Amino acid sequence: MRVLLVGAGGVGGAITRIATRRPFFEAMVVADYDPARAEAAVAALGGDARFTAEQVDAGDEAAVTRLLAWHRCDVLLNATDPRFVMPLFRAARTAGAAYVDMAMSLSRPHAERPYEECGVKLGDEQFAQAADWEKEGLLALVGMGVEPGLSDVFARYAADELFDAIEEIGIRDGANLTVDGYDFAPSFSIWTTIEECLNPPVVYERGKGWFTTEPFSEPEVFDFPEGIGPVECVNVEHEEVLLVPRWVDARRVTFKYGLGREFVETLRTLHLLGLDRTDPVTVPGPDGPVAVSPRDVVAACLPDPATLGERMHGKTCAGTWVRGVKDGEPREVYLYHVVDNQWSMTEYGSQAVVWQTAINPVVALELLATGAWSGAGVLGPEAFPARPFLDLLTDYGSPWGMREQ
Repeated sequence: MRVLLVGAGGVGGAITRIATRRPFFEAMVVADYDPARAEAAVAALGGDARFTAEQVDAGDEAAVTRLLAWHRCDVLLNATDPRFVMPLFRAARTAGAAYVDMAMSLSRPHAERPYEECGVKLGDEQFAQAADWEKEGLLALVGMGVEPGLSDVFARYAADELFDAIEEIGIRDGANLTVDGYDFAPSFSIWTTIEECLNPPVVYERGKGWFTTEPFSEPEVFDFPEGIGPVECVNVEHEEVLLVPRWVDARRVTFKYGLGREFVETLRTLHLLGLDRTDPVTVPGPDGPVAVSPRDVVAACLPDPATLGERMHGKTCAGTWVRGVKDGEPREVYLYHVVDNQWSMTEYGSQAVVWQTAINPVVALELLATGAWSGAGVLGPEAFPARPFLDLLTDYGSPWGMREQ
């Protein structure tokens, strides 16, 4: 397997540090808009000759296609933010390569009823091309990070091995992470966090389909395992709600994020001030007016999440809560994956949130390389058997857990 990894930021850098310990691939080309960042990611691996650095603009579809061909890559792994999903997705297909991402094509709210009806849903642009990918015998594995990704694998595992019928699947994400020296320092891309938290959350119900609610709706306190404890979680927009019902039969599917009240209020303030907008505004500059995106300004004013590991303390938990029936009796479980920041920093030099995201696409690539997973079309993690993934995740030294509720 020859892989083109586009994006050498926090998650991309963690992907290389995980992948260098595995023998399943022949080459991995690490490409980034900033060549210094790609070169630094490769240099950190201690001379592993399978890795090379390249410069590429993820928004330049033709350039990415040429890079895939030049290095004879058969897989494109997208580690950029969701703005670049579609050009990378199209470039992979043009080059005849498989495609893997960790976040799907962006949504657009319903013009008249944004908090009741879906407009363009997450992944709609990709699924619109599913027949073409299938016809060409190519695979696009979408949403293969931790959430979405591992959380979807948990949903498939629950359906296959733990339940006869499922009433509800709820992804629940929480942490007790703190960052020394900062009152507000998101542990993941603020661009992506704003996108998923301020867009109308999507809920799925059998018979009704997908519909939306107000941001931060339906607050609940969820007790997270391994010492994290109770965290207030709220509805946010996330890919699992759009993916799980396509392959897993459940009456209801939700995603709730443990943001904390201070974080929610900060996001609400950004929205109130228009600082969550992506369309440019004109501001004075030393050489005349300059067009800038308010959201990009917010991101530039905050610390890079990838650099916070030494200041960060605590654990992060991603998991899937499932309620249903087994052997005629009600059952409720929480399938989860916890990463301690001290461990991930000591073992890999990557902070917990980006490392937890990064390990899952590497596991998926290995399953594709060995043939344990295979397929054609635009497929989510739920379309594949869960047990090989969970077994390999444990083999990577990162076991998962299950708690009977």
